[in-house]
Amino acid sequence: MLTEERQNHILQCLQTQPIIKLHDLVAHTHASESTVRRDLQELEDSGLLTRIHGGAKRLTSLLEEPSQTAKANTNLQEKRRIAQYAADKLKPNAIVFLDAGTTIQAMIPYLKSELHLTIVTNGIDTASMLSETNLKILLIGGQIKNLTKAVIGSKAIEQIHDYQFDIAFLGTNGIHADFGFSTPDPEEGALKRAIISRSAENYILADASKFGRISFDRFAKLDEVQVITSHVPADYRNIMQQTKTEEVSPK
Repeated sequence: MLTEERQNHILQCLQTQPIIKLHDLVAHTHASESTVRRDLQELEDSGLLTRIHGGAKRLTSLLEEPSQTAKANTNLQEKRRIAQYAADKLKPNAIVFLDAGTTIQAMIPYLKSELHLTIVTNGIDTASMLSETNLKILLIGGQIKNLTKAVIGSKAIEQIHDYQFDIAFLGTNGIHADFGFSTPDPEEGALKRAIISRSAENYILADASKFGRISFDRFAKLDEVQVITSHVPADYRNIMQQTKTEEVSPK
């Protein structure tokens, strides 16, 4: 293959899979390892991929966001452990905000009817699942974001500012040492900031995959909220020890 053909092949591979291995590229292109490494370097210099040890990975946009279905089927066991632990934080007669995240939705089976909770949510799917319980539910109104089934926008924020919550549980797309907690959508970020400002306690529920990631819109700094996670990666342990982070161990 010519250089242009090889590099186009590499980019085409990354359109169908997030990571490609160096030895696979050598086999597919019939080029030497040093030639493929040079191709990867040139493509990275052009801002078209990110080199990693033993290969390359697809660039991810700060605005990129998986669908609700894709997120719901990821890291299920971790999400359930986090959700059950989070549900144990609830006290009788509490006014609780649950956002539209899939880890938050995993709390629903663990919500106890005898606590007489009032649940406020901006999640369409979350509200639908809650409707099968005996809990009091308030669904925020506003613009529906089809991808995440979340209600967002100025009307939703106006309603949030009319309420006061005892405790709020929020999801995040990224947890970063410098950038904090972030989401791809500025409107979702604005709603999360409004919720945090109206709640006495705020918890971010996040599995280990969220550490080290950055999305477009920061909605909180690391020291502004509490975190419940399944595992803190080694390179984040010292950082998260300076915050209010609770790690849920497997039972």
